[in-house]
Amino acid sequence: MPQIHLGVYLTQGHETSQAVRWALEAGYRGIDSAQMYHNERESGQAIMAFLSSEANTAGLTREDIHFTSKLASNSLYDAARKSIKQSVKACGLGYIDLFLLHSPYGGKRARLESWRAVEDAIHDGEIKIGGVSNYGVKHLQELIASQPRVMPAVNQIEVHPFNTRADIVNFCQEHDIVVEAYAPLVRALRMNHPTIVSLSSKYSCTPGQLLVRWSLQHGYVPLPKSVKKERIAENGSVEGFQIDEGDMKTMDGLDEYLVTDWDPTDCP
Repeated sequence: MPQIHLGVYLTQGHETSQAVRWALEAGYRGIDSAQMYHNERESGQAIMAFLSSEANTAGLTREDIHFTSKLASNSLYDAARKSIKQSVKACGLGYIDLFLLHSPYGGKRARLESWRAVEDAIHDGEIKIGGVSNYGVKHLQELIASQPRVMPAVNQIEVHPFNTRADIVNFCQEHDIVVEAYAPLVRALRMNHPTIVSLSSKYSCTPGQLLVRWSLQHGYVPLPKSVKKERIAENGSVEGFQIDEGDMKTMDGLDEYLVTDWDPTDCP
């Protein structure tokens, strides 16, 4: 799985296609979409267009690009299985690398039946890896207790210095579940925070690069979102510096349980 993925939440049409193309040209190898985003088709088309273009100087193939989508609503098995097939068809990539249950909404039965649909889609070659998103500890415990044929490989949650989600992160790491960090840039709500500004100056980087670097050093897979060519390239270019241990702890201490969008991690 690539270390950094482009998030395409709240992008549509040409804007999605352009952002995906710019990201791939800048070296990104992961694109994070979802049924709820209504841009699976544009994302897939942009990936295929890049692969067949002169910009693909490295000779990359479909197997080199990691594409993620997510189930909009947990449901009974048949509906979930049909929905996964529709996503595979919509993206036009032949298969989906990572498919997630987008949230724990819907209750225990819907969650477990939807997961069974993911397992069968993996068995049938429609998706490569299964995971969940916005799952709290109790939802992960529920899934594990059901003795699934396939364990969730990923939990995609909002994680950044202003919402560190230590309980969920610790549980995931104990069970070898990769944490994908959405909204790693805090949706630009804290770019002018004095600590972020000060540390960005110290490391000669942008606030966005600092936040992406923080995610990587915690072992997360960040999903920075931008539709600006320069920002997409900047956010993916974070190899040139390392945040020292003291500064990582300082950033960890910024936690204020800031939720930038939604937080279903405690739903029944």
